[in-house]
Amino acid sequence: MEILKVASHSSPKSVSGAIVGALEQDGAVEIHAIGAGAVNQTVKAIAISRRIIEADGSPPIKVIPGFIELEIDGERRTAIRFIVEK
Repeated sequence: MEILKVASHSSPKSVSGAIVGALEQDGAVEIHAIGAGAVNQTVKAIAISRRIIEADGSPPIKVIPGFIELEIDGERRTAIRFIVEK
């Protein structure tokens, strides 16, 4: 499963393209976001992805949010993890 990392300055349209591509390839994708801005961009990207995928009659996607502990530059950080599945 591909892991996407989203930042507060990430473009939701670009992230949604990556989500759709990963779903077509693997059927699932994991997305990590740290901070309110990154979570906001992620949710917008998932909404755009949903619209694209469901426009052609495909079944709805499933999103499972949760927390994950990551180590960034030697520091432990709590992120929001979204698992998106077809």
